[in-house]
Amino acid sequence: IMKKSSRGVVMEQSKRLTILQMNDSHAYLELHPEVFIEQGVETYRHVGGYARIATIFNQAREENPGGVLALDNGDTFHGTYPAVASKGEALVPILNGLGFDGMTGHWEFAYGPEQLNKLVSMLNYPMLAANIYDQQTDERVFPSHRVIERAGLRIGVIGIAEHIVDKTMPPHFSTGIYFTLGNEELPGIIAELRDEKKVDLVVVLSHFGFPQEEKLVREVDGIDILLSGHTHNRLEKPVIINDTILIQSGCHGSFIGRLDVEFSDGKIQSFAHQLIEVTEELVPDPEVDKLVNAVMSPDRAMLEEVVGQTEVALNRYYQLETTMDNLLLEALLDATGAELAFSNGWRYGAPVVEGEITVNDLWNMIPTNPPVSTVEMRGAEIVAMLEENLENTFASDPYNQMGGYLKRCLGLKVYVKVENPTGTRIQSLFIGDQLVDDEKIYFVSFVTVQGVPKKYGTNRKNLDLHVIDALKEYLKKNPTVSPGLRDTVRLV
Repeated sequence: IMKKSSRGVVMEQSKRLTILQMNDSHAYLELHPEVFIEQGVETYRHVGGYARIATIFNQAREENPGGVLALDNGDTFHGTYPAVASKGEALVPILNGLGFDGMTGHWEFAYGPEQLNKLVSMLNYPMLAANIYDQQTDERVFPSHRVIERAGLRIGVIGIAEHIVDKTMPPHFSTGIYFTLGNEELPGIIAELRDEKKVDLVVVLSHFGFPQEEKLVREVDGIDILLSGHTHNRLEKPVIINDTILIQSGCHGSFIGRLDVEFSDGKIQSFAHQLIEVTEELVPDPEVDKLVNAVMSPDRAMLEEVVGQTEVALNRYYQLETTMDNLLLEALLDATGAELAFSNGWRYGAPVVEGEITVNDLWNMIPTNPPVSTVEMRGAEIVAMLEENLENTFASDPYNQMGGYLKRCLGLKVYVKVENPTGTRIQSLFIGDQLVDDEKIYFVSFVTVQGVPKKYGTNRKNLDLHVIDALKEYLKKNPTVSPGLRDTVRLV
């Protein structure tokens, strides 16, 4: 459709595209507590749930019929008991009901590539990943992109999955496949979309992480919009780099990102962004609500069982140490009698407000429910492991950042200069009240190979006890807990 300007010049009429983003929802099917920092104070309120997300999607589609593009950055099929118990399958009808146009992933690989292929085959939309390859054939496992027509525009959507899956995650996540960064593949795909498929807009759907994506769009030209995932950033306003609009929208389905784009004369003329809180006051979509209740009902009584009380709010939103993980580590030390405890620096896990702790809260803390493990480690190995973890978390080159937050620790105190080069960040490390002895053997408890990678320590053992049961036992002995922050990691 063309129109004349006041000067008589023929111009293309503006077209409005609405992009809806969900990232890192981690299978949070219903309302859950979320932490907010307001007026400098932590506050908590209930938000989220796919039925309320459906309401937001429906409203957008009513406002802009035929002009809405809905995309999922991944970390969707894993993170809560119903998801893990069904290996992701319980979520498929719900996600289909939301009407997504594509997704990419990370924790989707937790059940192994074969199960992920099954999940994808059940979806009404594709998994997109330009950077995942078959080890035997070097062929892509999933399509790198798709072209979608909305609002009278041709939109090329390119997927980039999280590249650390075959580097730091458990080996079964990546059986038979390998991952690249995706940065080398992007220019060729963009050129194909622009030159051969004549798209109007290029959208990159990424689970790379905001620091990495910020570097990526500096290196790669021709990306109009990048939907960011993995690092759980709540971006109140977009970041513009190299003419690329970047947004990311929190985690746990607590927020939806909305980007309204006005397009004419071959480019984006203007845009408006909202970080939409999925509030409790939203009326749930009845059809999706019915699907959610069908998933939750069989296990609701079990999940709502109260197993303890906490005098402090438990959350997992801080880089160096968290109250939620201190509770987990206290349970590991209690179960094993070890001197030290380590777990991964997971980002996911909805907060637990001061008051009751339920079985559901325990599954949200650690849905993988791994066995409690022990290992013997020399002091020098502990230092080396923590230096490696500091590099993976705070590497100056974003492409070398691999993982979530800093490894969680209990039983030690470490003083760190985070700005120092690789291998020189730890200034001093105390175990108990003694400086670490490089040659001394320490008895360590941990969960998963991300807690203590296999290359460290000797006499590794998995106990006949999984961590959910260890937490329950700890709460039986200690019905009221107060796992406050202990300043375990101090920046100096």
